[in-house]
Amino acid sequence: MEQRIDLVAQAIHGAQPGPHTWDMEPTSDKERFREYARNAIKLLEDDIGVLLLALREATAEQHVG
Repeated sequence: MEQRIDLVAQAIHGAQPGPHTWDMEPTSDKERFREYARNAIKLLEDDIGVLLLALREATAEQHVG
């Protein structure tokens, strides 16, 4: 479960504009993104794949646009 939380947290982080990569984020910021991930997983339950796909698309659009 923790690995899934981290994957979702990193996807959410990647969709946000900012100067830091995930590895460079302070621990407190990573924990904030993990909390977002926990909430998203709870809300979506079995549809977590939909969230990951949407975040990937948002990240791709951000890099293109």
